[in-house]
Amino acid sequence: MNYKNETLRNALAAEYVLGTLRGGARRRYQQLMMESQLITETTWMWEQYLNGLGQNVQPVEPPASVWQAIERQLGLADDSADSNVVTMPAAKSSRPVVWQAIAGLATAAAIILAVVLMPATPPVKAPVTDIAVVTDAEAKPLWLIEISTSTLAVRTTANLTARTDKDFELWMVPADGGAPISLGLLPEGGQLAISRPDWFDLADIAALAVSLEPNGGSPSGAPTEVLYIAPISAV
Repeated sequence: MNYKNETLRNALAAEYVLGTLRGGARRRYQQLMMESQLITETTWMWEQYLNGLGQNVQPVEPPASVWQAIERQLGLADDSADSNVVTMPAAKSSRPVVWQAIAGLATAAAIILAVVLMPATPPVKAPVTDIAVVTDAEAKPLWLIEISTSTLAVRTTANLTARTDKDFELWMVPADGGAPISLGLLPEGGQLAISRPDWFDLADIAALAVSLEPNGGSPSGAPTEVLYIAPISAV
């Protein structure tokens, strides 16, 4: 894949996030994400954009009668086996309810297809200025942290083993040797956007650190057990 081609890169990233990139193509794309920072950043950008669109859509639960009609049409429900089944009254439309439901699903599919086929214009986001990769003792990445002018975007990798009895906390290590400052708990799956504090100045930071804490975070305001140190690198 020529991932330097911006149009192709954005189109594949959008398909990956939507779930329409499947089979071998999806596996190859996942491998590219592990190998290319550019691919990873493009995928994150589309995740934030499309997930934001989904959050603005109000969920609608269809009436139980719609699913009953679909089951009867597909032969999954036996009306004769249940004397309590009530025959649905004829709809005002000439189309059965089941086809109305299927038409609704087709409309939703068309919307998704339109997103995939539309010109792949990347959504606008705050520019990433620096990154930090938190790795374990074997140099396997656990979290990737993108630092922009407004947020710290944290993404968990598949290498992390989630803990139910403990939490991981992110800390800023001051360059002047001062006490570490908490930036909040880290996700143990998926991704999280942490608002960048006003006082967060890269010139004053030596590194980021991750500690293992009781559930809920450090009880003392200081790291309990520092596990990892991650240097910050300019993009």
